[in-house]
Amino acid sequence: MALSTRLALPLRPTLAALRWAAPRQCRGLSTPQVPGHTIDLGGIFPPLTTPFSPTQEVDYTQLEGNLCRYASIPFRGLVVLGSNGEYPYLAPQERLEVVSCVRRALPRDRLLLAGSGCESTQATIKMTVSMAEAGADVALVVTPCYYRGAMTSAALVQHYTEVADASPIPVVLYSVPANTSLDLPLEAVLTLAQHPNILGIKDSGGDITRIGLMVHKTRKEDFQVLAGSASFLLASYALGRCCCPCSAGGMGCCPGGTGKDWQLGRGRQAGVAMPRRCWLGTVRCAGCQCALVSPGASGGVCALANVLGGPLCQLDRLCREGGWQEACDLQHRLIEPNVAVTRRFGIPGLKKAMEWFGYYGGPCRAPLTPLSPSQVEELRSTFSANGWL
Repeated sequence: MALSTRLALPLRPTLAALRWAAPRQCRGLSTPQVPGHTIDLGGIFPPLTTPFSPTQEVDYTQLEGNLCRYASIPFRGLVVLGSNGEYPYLAPQERLEVVSCVRRALPRDRLLLAGSGCESTQATIKMTVSMAEAGADVALVVTPCYYRGAMTSAALVQHYTEVADASPIPVVLYSVPANTSLDLPLEAVLTLAQHPNILGIKDSGGDITRIGLMVHKTRKEDFQVLAGSASFLLASYALGRCCCPCSAGGMGCCPGGTGKDWQLGRGRQAGVAMPRRCWLGTVRCAGCQCALVSPGASGGVCALANVLGGPLCQLDRLCREGGWQEACDLQHRLIEPNVAVTRRFGIPGLKKAMEWFGYYGGPCRAPLTPLSPSQVEELRSTFSANGWL
């Protein structure tokens, strides 16, 4: 740890209290924020793979090449050192160098989320501070899980609270039970959502009921939910709410008015309260013509975006614009390829698929092994059958 960081450790609780008294946009973020607004996580984030050379060293040249290719895709930002970045296999210094490399290449209007979760609270704080110094805008903190039997809601709330108190950048919770065998309990999420430096959660469990409850029960908090997989991206977005600022409302979701009232823009004049949840359709406010529906989930962190970033951004756009039928058709074509590069073949499958679409995949670090020829053929057939190859 740098000398300045060690000296600052005893002062962190006091400094944190002063930081959280100020608006979140003033907390020293490397990406400038719009005054009066928090960081907006709305959009698609690919969790980048870490490219390795044939000798399993981090290949920064290939990383920069992939970043150049991703620059033309309208991602909201990038995630580095998540599960797909082989985070556990990188040394601490390698992790920081990867973040620095990506930060240098990334436009300032795109967010950089960096994985910083470790098994102990102390190590997580140290890594989170280092990630901020390396240029990360947001820390993505996975649940500690080695002693999962002791990871009660109270223990996890204490862990994340201490990390968020000490972090110079906002924190996003990360629940990925497929890798940790530990689902961050809903009651812990709801408690942590009230912390001013916890921005949201990436939930990779795929339980739509749980995601819906998180969206619903944190609707009064400054808290954003990110779908952790392309397989349930549309379903997560479909947990939407009315968002018309003029309160004129939208046809089909007014508890106290008629469809004609909505069409004529009389919702406000009639004293009709604006409901928070509504039927999802292509509905616009007759008063101001704004879209009446915002997604339930704010965005998605999707492994498949390393391969099919453009289509996933298109799916995001269709959901926001109310093009639900077209979005549904597109979602159906993404499910099987997504399963193939996640649950079925994992990171080796993801890296192999990247090569078919013009990106550098390369090898994984041992003990992960490459796909067999039959697995490669099965993977290719999955993409072909859904019209991507």
